[in-house]
Amino acid sequence: MKKDIQLIALDMDGTLLGNDHRVSETNKEAIKKAREKGVEVIISTGRHYQTSSNIAKELDIHYLITVNGSEIWTMSGELIARQTLDARVIEKLVALKEEHQTWAWLSSTDQIWRGEVPEDILAHEWLKFGFDTKDPETKGKIMETIESWEEIELSNSSPTNIEVNAVGVNKAAAIEIVCERLGINMSQVMAMGDSLNDIKMIEQAGLGIAMGNAQEEVKKVADSETTANDQDGVARAIEKWVL
Repeated sequence: MKKDIQLIALDMDGTLLGNDHRVSETNKEAIKKAREKGVEVIISTGRHYQTSSNIAKELDIHYLITVNGSEIWTMSGELIARQTLDARVIEKLVALKEEHQTWAWLSSTDQIWRGEVPEDILAHEWLKFGFDTKDPETKGKIMETIESWEEIELSNSSPTNIEVNAVGVNKAAAIEIVCERLGINMSQVMAMGDSLNDIKMIEQAGLGIAMGNAQEEVKKVADSETTANDQDGVARAIEKWVL
C-alpha cells in the first residue's frame, strides 16, 4: 500500500552510495523522478559537510544533515542548526583512545582529523569523535566505559566503529527540524539506512527502510527491506513506495 511520502531521507555510505562511493545512474534517476512528483529528497549522513556536500550538490539536493545530525545545512550555504560536543568530553575520549591504542577520527566544525589528535583540543568546536577497532574485546571495553556518560549519544556507521556525538544528536531529531520548515511531519518521511546511526530515523519515520546490507539491528526495526547499496536499493525502494 502506498503511503503519503513527502520527504525521502537517505544515508550516504552503505545506502545511497555504492561500494565505489558513487551514486549510481539508477539511483539518480529514481531521485529525479521522486522530486518531479514533488517529493523532497535529503541526505542524512554521518559524514562532515566537507566530505558530503559534493554529492548533495551533484544531486541538486536542498537540505543536508551532517555528522549524524549535529548540523543541518541548506545547499545555498545556510547553517540551520548546529549542536556541539563539549571539548572536555573530547579530552576524555582521546585519553580512552590512547589507553586502548585504537584508531580514531575527530570532527570539529571546520576540520577532520584521521588517526591524529590536535594539540589544542579546547581551541576547537567539536561535533563528533569516532573509535575504530577490529578487536571486539577492545570495542566492548570502550563501550562499557562510555555508555553510562550522560553528555553523549552513541551510534556507529560500521560494525567496527563507535561514533560519539553530543546527547540528543541523531538523524531523526534533525529530520524533524527539516519537516517543520517544510510543513510536513515524520509520518510523511521515508528514511533509508544501514547502520546504528540510522536506527532512530528508521524507527521514527512513517516508513523506515533497511538496506539489504544493513546491520541486523537495523533490519529488526525497519518496516521494510530493500536490496543492497550495490544493487540500487535506494532506487528499488523509491520505485516501490513513491513512484
